[in-house]
Amino acid sequence: MTDDLEKLRAGLKSLHPVPDQTAKAKALARAMESFDRAQETADARRPISDRPKRAGFLTGVREMLTKLTTRPALTMTASLAALAVALTIYPQLRTEAPMPTASQPRPATAPADGTMTGATTQLDDTVLSEAEKSVAPQSAERTESDAAEAFAVGEPAMEMAPQAQLRAPVEGLAASGLSSEAQPAPPAAPPPTLGAKRIAPDVIAPMPEADTETFANADRNPVKVTVEDPVSTFSIDTDTAAWAVLRSSISSGYLPDPAAVRIEEMVNYFPYDYAAPEAGTAPFRAAVSLFQTPWNADTRLLRIGIQGALPATDDRPPLNLVFLIDTSGSMQDANKLPLLKQSLRLMLSELRPEDRIAIVTYAGSAGQVLEATAASDRGQILAALDRLDAGGSTAGAEGLALAYRVAETMGGDGHVGRILLATDGDFNVGISDPEELKDFVAAKRDGGIYLSVLGFGRGNLDDATMQALAQNGNGTAAYIDTLSEAQKVLVDQLSGALFPIANDVKIQVEFNPAAVAEYRLIGYETRALAREDFNNDKVDAGEIGAGHQVTALYEVTPVGSPAILNDPLRYGLTPVQGDAGELGFLKLRYKEPGKNASVLIETRIPAAMDNADDDARFAAAVAGMGQLLTGARYLGDWGWDDAISLANGAKGEDSFGYRAEAVQLMRLAQSLARQ
Repeated sequence: MTDDLEKLRAGLKSLHPVPDQTAKAKALARAMESFDRAQETADARRPISDRPKRAGFLTGVREMLTKLTTRPALTMTASLAALAVALTIYPQLRTEAPMPTASQPRPATAPADGTMTGATTQLDDTVLSEAEKSVAPQSAERTESDAAEAFAVGEPAMEMAPQAQLRAPVEGLAASGLSSEAQPAPPAAPPPTLGAKRIAPDVIAPMPEADTETFANADRNPVKVTVEDPVSTFSIDTDTAAWAVLRSSISSGYLPDPAAVRIEEMVNYFPYDYAAPEAGTAPFRAAVSLFQTPWNADTRLLRIGIQGALPATDDRPPLNLVFLIDTSGSMQDANKLPLLKQSLRLMLSELRPEDRIAIVTYAGSAGQVLEATAASDRGQILAALDRLDAGGSTAGAEGLALAYRVAETMGGDGHVGRILLATDGDFNVGISDPEELKDFVAAKRDGGIYLSVLGFGRGNLDDATMQALAQNGNGTAAYIDTLSEAQKVLVDQLSGALFPIANDVKIQVEFNPAAVAEYRLIGYETRALAREDFNNDKVDAGEIGAGHQVTALYEVTPVGSPAILNDPLRYGLTPVQGDAGELGFLKLRYKEPGKNASVLIETRIPAAMDNADDDARFAAAVAGMGQLLTGARYLGDWGWDDAISLANGAKGEDSFGYRAEAVQLMRLAQSLARQ
């Protein structure tokens, strides 16, 4: 046994000259410095603590896989695998394969059975190209000091283990006090596969972020038989988030999730030329129109339009505004916190000196970074915004609670209190359930402090939570994907977003069974109310801001039309004989801000109208687009070409290009649908 060890020692000495210890120490130090620098500059992955917490087996598996595929985990796994291979192969080499002496040639190729016959292998020059030779194992004349030197400077010709794999064995060697003479030479790497690319040791492709987006929606409204169910009731909506999310998806080259398509928000994204209410009357004015349905010549579209009053800027009450800003780690992308800062900068120019602003942030914990400050002090406000950085988990509930406390302390008689929450919707610490958040916000809204939500970024957009917060906080929800959208929401429509003129606005339409056989409300699935909720002032509904508009569309089927989808019931009720000249009756309820009792407005809907102006036809085109993106169940043969043609011919004045943009998105969606 002793003789065998002496032979092995002699063989190793003949293959590897004794290194210069001083050079070796310097090279090793440089290698360790290079490794540490690479580790420090590695791209940081988003921590598991900052991901939305979802219950269930699949979520646990996803988190496990995410942890195991991080850079440190992959590096450790590779190190252990390399060590296991070395421990397995080396005893076999020592007992089965004699070490060649310095004068013995090394085999040109490995045996056919794949067994290693020497400590190193040399590639056949007739097989490998010059490029492939550059990745071949180097000759044994390279000393260990040379190897460490090459590793330290990143020499590509050396066949080296990844940095993280090399560090543990080297550190263990140094700690033991053993020289390289007493250590067995590691087995050489096998020849690379022909044509294979060498991957740099520190290049590990990051795992893609899991898409955790959730959207608030419900089953699409069905066709209803008028004689069986003549009354339709819903809460108004002035949100526009769905259109911006849809635009973001299509512009990125894919069709949106059907759950993300809320047709009423698509239709309400665009401005229409509705008549404003007269002075001294209700804070808004309702108008109705009726015209032939573009996708069905045997039905008609009923459009209900509401226009809110827009008071002069000097007549607006003072504003107490709390920016509640998500600064968690998930907000670090360019289209999140950086875009948020730019958006709020635009908004500041629209505020008046008597308006006041405070800033609250939340990440691992919540904190106030700006006390109530006059809007005229732009320098102090902008400096506070510029100091914000993303990092930590998402204590959304704690941030909400603090924002409400700050808003309450700002006080002031006649002031409007508004919290403007800016987030990617990732609430995963504290109250994370939308229902719990809804109850929390609902309990606060009666104090007169409203909550609006601005969404930023994609990938983990929690639309369901954002909708729950906005709807129950007497506010609106918008999604900002570009600075142009920030201009629209926070500059052009600022008054409507921040200053309410009517609360708990409800719409109820009673259709006349003598004129209408069937009807279908297009959109508003998440705003549906029970019939009895219309007269119940305790039931919450949407708000209308200053200058805001609301549009709703019904597809109605006249009595006797061949488009009727349902057969009459054998034991059904006999239709009430009414005036066939009256299509139905429109009722609206609303509360003035600060009041508890509602006011009723009633409007007769004549059946003989036919007034399809550009606004009505464009709204119909957008509603058709939404249906094409969600199944087109009621559209028949009407398709993308028809929607594009209808919208293109109804662009009207289009001062800001919103309608032209819609036509372009329809064209892109058509191309994506063909793939």
